[in-house]
Formats: sequence, C-alpha cells, structure tokens
Amino acid sequence: MQREINAVDFWRGYALVAIFINHIPQNFYEQFTHKHFSLSDSAELFVFLAGWSLRHVVGRPEDPKPTSALMHRLLGRAVTLYVAQLAIALIAVAMLASASLVLANPLFLEWHNAAAIFYDPVRAHIGVVLLSHQLGYFDILPLYVVLLMSAPLVAIIHRHAPNALLPISFAIYVISLVFGITMPTWPVSGQWFFNPLCWQLIFVLGFSMSRDRGPGGWVKRNIGWIRICAAPIVIGLGIMSIFNLWWDPTRVPDPKLLFIIGKTFVTPIRLIQFLALIAVLSAAYPYIVRVVPGLVSFLSRMGRNSLPVFCVGSLLSLGGQIIRFAYEGGLVVDTILIGTGIAVLGLVAWLAEWRVRRD
Repeated sequence: MQREINAVDFWRGYALVAIFINHIPQNFYEQFTHKHFSLSDSAELFVFLAGWSLRHVVGRPEDPKPTSALMHRLLGRAVTLYVAQLAIALIAVAMLASASLVLANPLFLEWHNAAAIFYDPVRAHIGVVLLSHQLGYFDILPLYVVLLMSAPLVAIIHRHAPNALLPISFAIYVISLVFGITMPTWPVSGQWFFNPLCWQLIFVLGFSMSRDRGPGGWVKRNIGWIRICAAPIVIGLGIMSIFNLWWDPTRVPDPKLLFIIGKTFVTPIRLIQFLALIAVLSAAYPYIVRVVPGLVSFLSRMGRNSLPVFCVGSLLSLGGQIIRFAYEGGLVVDTILIGTGIAVLGLVAWLAEWRVRRD
C-alpha cells in the first residue's frame, strides 16, 4: 500500500510540474512535456489521480469509514478548494492590473477572460464567487471543486451498489457528448473549459481502477495483456500527434463530439489514449525509483502537498507569462523562469511538510 501511495504522489507531483510548465505558453521547455507527444495532458492525469486517492479516504471494503464522517471530510475538502480558487483568482486579477499599470499596457486587463472583471465588475464578481466566471489557466480548480462535491455521492453509490457506479458515470458522459450538454458561464456567455459532466468519468475511473474488486480488480489481474494492447495505441496516436495527422473535424458524422478531439468534453479518442498511456506508464515507476530516487522524492513531496503547490504554481505561471511578454522570452529567460519556478514549488512543498512536523 505504501508503494502505491508513493507512486500516486510521484505522478501527481509530475503532473503539477508539467501543468506549471505548460501554463507558460511557447516557452522552450514546453515542447518536452508529454502533451506534445500525446492527445491527453496532465489535466487528465491530475483528475484521474484525484479519483484514485478517493480510495484512501473512503476506506477499505472490510473497514469502511462512517458515511457521516466521510461526507464531512470530502465536503470540507471541497470548501477548502473553493476558498483556494477564490484566493488565487483575486491575486491573479491583481497581478494583471499591476502589470497593466507598471508596463503601461491596458491589454493585460483583457488577458485570460479578465476583461469582464475590470469593465463589468458587479456581475463579474458575482460570477467569480459562483464559479460561473473563470480566468483562463485558472479553470481546473472549479472542476475539482465540483468533483469533490460529488465525491460523497460516488462513495455512497459504490458502497451500496458498486456495480452501478461506472455504468451511471459512463451514461452521464455519453449523454453529455451526444446532446452537447455542458455548464454555461456567466456573465460572459460561453461554457466551462472543463465540462464536469464529462470529466467526472475520469474521476470515477480513477476511483474504480484503484479498487481491488470489480473493474479495478480485473484490470490488475490482466494488466500485462492490457499493456500489450495499449502500447500500439500510445505509439500510433503519439505519431499522429507529433505530425498532426488528424481528420477534418467538419467531416465527421453526428454527433460530432463522439469523433472529434476535444479537451472540454474529454472526447472518446482523447479518453482512450489517456487510459492506454497510463496503462503503459504505470509499469515505469519501479524503474524510475531505482534510477533517480532523488527526483522521485522531490516530486512525491509536491504530490503530497498538491493544493498549495498547485495554487502557487498557477500564480507563478501567470507571472512567467507576464515576464515573457515584457522581455520577449528566449532560452535564457525561459530557463530562469522554469528553473526558479520549480525550485519555488519544491520549497512550498517542503515548507508545508516542515510546518506539519513542527506542529
């Protein structure tokens, strides 16, 4: 069990670093993250691992946690995430306003869907509190809040009707794709960048695959064959991603969301590629531990303290975007930004654990 927890922390730490790098678009090191060789990216990994971690909150089947205590803990975590989202959104708005003043460039006031906050502040601030108005690059925590709010329901269904959980989740996913159902944004008309009705399937898959019974048990018993089948999918779609060998999305049949490649609805081809990728890469952790134990320890510490690391990483990414805009980027600037940023994230994780040890 301890080895499994360490693996989850390591991959979550990797996802946090990759998200930080990818949220500074066009920097030199972005091309080395796995999203450039894959249809999926670290967002799927982060949500999948959140579902996997739910196993340790719910407890073992032979020793389940009381339902009331479980709901209290999960809803408390959701409230913590909600407060964190409001805090980093407010700081991000202040950073954009400061950049506009210091660099004498009003364009910053319109970055990342922030225009409404400055030009229509009454309605926009209501939208921020309701999570219906989200800044670009700050839109994954609202998804996480919704998933954590639904986690008690996931746990209860699994406890009383475990065989129904995955079919229910899959049905919601398919219905959302077929009819294009999503969550709208307000006051700016649009939709959530991460549609919770579809992304919940990755969360539930993470939880289901972590169990030793049902689908998770079947996968663990047959993981060798699954990896053999998954490898050609990863390689084939990886080649198509590198060389952009995709079909014309306007020529696919209806309902189009079943056939196109989309992140908002985490469309089937993207979902299949992600599942194949984690099946293959799940075999790598024992070798990584042996070859680079220091790196594993570093990333695992981040994974254990994912919320503060994610929040600081999101703000550092926005700061990196502003600096690259002001100084036009380049290898030297990118190296300083990425190197300093990862070091700060490591320090944040260390401080979080130091505080726990001190208390």
